[in-house]
Amino acid sequence: MNIVIIDYGAGNVKSVQFALERLGYTAMCTNDLNAIQKADKVIFPGVGEAQSAMREIKKFGLDKVIPLLKQPVLGICLGMQLMCEHSEENDTDCLGIFPVVVKKFNVDLKVPHIGWNQIVDLKGHLFDQVSEAAYVYYVHSYYVPINEYSIANTDYGIKYAGAIHKDNFYACQFHPEKSGDIGEQILKNFINAV
Repeated sequence: MNIVIIDYGAGNVKSVQFALERLGYTAMCTNDLNAIQKADKVIFPGVGEAQSAMREIKKFGLDKVIPLLKQPVLGICLGMQLMCEHSEENDTDCLGIFPVVVKKFNVDLKVPHIGWNQIVDLKGHLFDQVSEAAYVYYVHSYYVPINEYSIANTDYGIKYAGAIHKDNFYACQFHPEKSGDIGEQILKNFINAV
């Protein structure tokens, strides 16, 4: 199995790589377009700010490649947000895979949303053997509203999309690589079941 983690300088690529190694998988971290296109599975992590992340993605030509990938792709955290149409974070145009606008939290709770929270309304193979209302780990100030592509939801002052899916593209706002046994199961499901 050829697994590639997209490394564009704005990600937690090593923690994702180590999480996969704990599960017995080897993954290559790269921004090489050819290697990404040839991979069996692609993971698109991200940490940080949308506009500077999109600048790096464009610098490497990834904006032309990622939306056209045909193999299963998993976006994580900022990676999920960058798969959307637009982000309110510094008014940033993103990759447009999901026709959804990423919003800034406007809630009477501490932002960024950091820590463990539950995922509910689970749908699809990404959540095989994951129980409803399982806890996963979040770190984010912006969110994807619930939409027709939602396959998991989370409540933090408002209910929003914890994970989304369209065609071969999957994405989760939480960090499976930091979410213990549940996160490991989700990564395993992505590699084996989707």
